[in-house]
Amino acid sequence: MERMIASLMLFTALLQSPAPQVELTPAEKQFQEMLTNVTLTGYFTVGDSGETHEDRYTIKSVTKSKDDQWTFDAQIEYGGKSYAAKVTVPVKWAGDTPVLSMAQYLIPGQGVYSARILMHNGMYSGMWGSQEHGGKMFGKIVKNPPTTP
Repeated sequence: MERMIASLMLFTALLQSPAPQVELTPAEKQFQEMLTNVTLTGYFTVGDSGETHEDRYTIKSVTKSKDDQWTFDAQIEYGGKSYAAKVTVPVKWAGDTPVLSMAQYLIPGQGVYSARILMHNGMYSGMWGSQEHGGKMFGKIVKNPPTTP
């Protein structure tokens, strides 16, 4: 019984321990700051249509977990509904420009998507797609007011 209690205490301590910090380059630090407590507001298209639809993603935080992997803690507004999503996405770099590079990525409650989205100078732009359809997306990155604890 004591061994089981000790194991449970160790397991609990490991769960409460902060994740090991990953060293960030200056560009990565800037990327993390750019996408902390922000809302991406913009538009997306479907197929070849030029008609735009409003797009909105609220990002609480992004953290680098390893190599090119970044975890986004976000709220996605789509089709009149709001979805909480904590997803890990590959971020590649084109020089000093971050590019989110999702391939056949399952977003719970949404489906399987692929996308390439670049972020630069307070704006985002890219292409997205699923098995059913795809399109383009673009907009601006807006800092949210600070939250009070």
